[in-house]
Amino acid sequence: TSAGPIRADALVASLPRWAWQQLSAGAGAKGERYYDWAWITLTPDNAASSDTDSEDTGCWWLLVRRHRNTGKLAFYRCYSPHVVPLRELVRVAGRRWSIEESFQAGKGLAGLDEHQVRRWTSWQRWTLLAMIAHALLVVIAANEQTGQPAPAGMIPLTCSEIRRLLLALVVTPHRRPSCPRAWSAWRRRHQHRARTSHYSRQEAAQRRP
Repeated sequence: TSAGPIRADALVASLPRWAWQQLSAGAGAKGERYYDWAWITLTPDNAASSDTDSEDTGCWWLLVRRHRNTGKLAFYRCYSPHVVPLRELVRVAGRRWSIEESFQAGKGLAGLDEHQVRRWTSWQRWTLLAMIAHALLVVIAANEQTGQPAPAGMIPLTCSEIRRLLLALVVTPHRRPSCPRAWSAWRRRHQHRARTSHYSRQEAAQRRP
């Protein structure tokens, strides 16, 4: 900082209460991911690495995320070639959940982590096929949501639901105990009610003083 090198946790301890802003890092399964955020301007000399152009006039910040219930802190060192608002830094920081969710979906939907191989070539083949299967589900879901919006009271078709329907109608059609489309509609109505309930509860909590 302009006052010299200071530990990040020491900087946070000295922040006043008004320095924190409540912002959402993106939508989650149970509502918006609200955290308390603060940012601190860093000096280019201390923030830039050795290979950074000395004539760079960009902006450096220390972005701090604080959990609203536990108080747990997370730190991000940020750079932008020009000044951006705090909300933009929070939006970019929230992209990490998209990456984690992609890995989780690839494991749950396409068996990305279920290989039992010990060599590079076989691992590469398995991973490639799993990623193609996951990409196929994502494309089908995107096309369905664009071309056929979900009926009232239902969530849009998700990758998980499309996978269930493919298994029931194409892979193992002789094993289905009941109509898979009826079960799919029931699940989507139930998930819509659950999502609406989560968001309503969160909005009510936000309105409390």
